[in-house]
Amino acid sequence: MDPAFLKLEITESVVMAVGNAFNLLDRLRNMGITLSLDDFGTGYSSLSYLKMLPVQQLKIDQSFVSGIGKNQGDEAIIRSVMALAQSLDFEVVAEGVETEEQAAFLRHLGCQKLQGYLHGRAVAPAEFRARWSIR
Repeated sequence: MDPAFLKLEITESVVMAVGNAFNLLDRLRNMGITLSLDDFGTGYSSLSYLKMLPVQQLKIDQSFVSGIGKNQGDEAIIRSVMALAQSLDFEVVAEGVETEEQAAFLRHLGCQKLQGYLHGRAVAPAEFRARWSIR
């Protein structure tokens, strides 16, 4: 299988806990595997680590997304994460998108990918194949 088809999602806390994580992640990226930093903003969130990690994607945690339209602090954090990600040339995925209001807010900021119940719930492999006629 071509490594370009693989994406490894890692959390900030795992990176901080594993001693040789930076070297391992660098090797995986050099193989062509996409690395995504999951739950960004909920863990250590050290900006110095962010610039050193060989990730190509940040995932905004649903705890911030759920505050869109309700909590100005969550919206400010999302704006800041988007600006940071764009300046570092990271792709951004927002998790837990459940409403059109959330989707519109995120798209307006330039968020490239949205995950959540607005687009569909997780399904078992057999249901996925049946729904999409995949054998």
